[in-house]
Amino acid sequence: MTDAEWAEVRPLLPVPAWLQGRGGRPEGYCHRQLLDAIRYLVAGGISWRAMPADFPGWSRFYAFFRR
Repeated sequence: MTDAEWAEVRPLLPVPAWLQGRGGRPEGYCHRQLLDAIRYLVAGGISWRAMPADFPGWSRFYAFFRR
């Protein structure tokens, strides 16, 4: 994802609860990395659990996708 694409998409993503003062813990991965993983999954047509090790664990970005 280019910086220009990221600038367009970033305002559309959910704001973490801990940044809004509603509690919770900080996320371990940046949203850009999670979004790149989702885009890779869709482009490749693979399953969630078949993601390469370069990306966060499948449960991390699946939870982000569900939100």
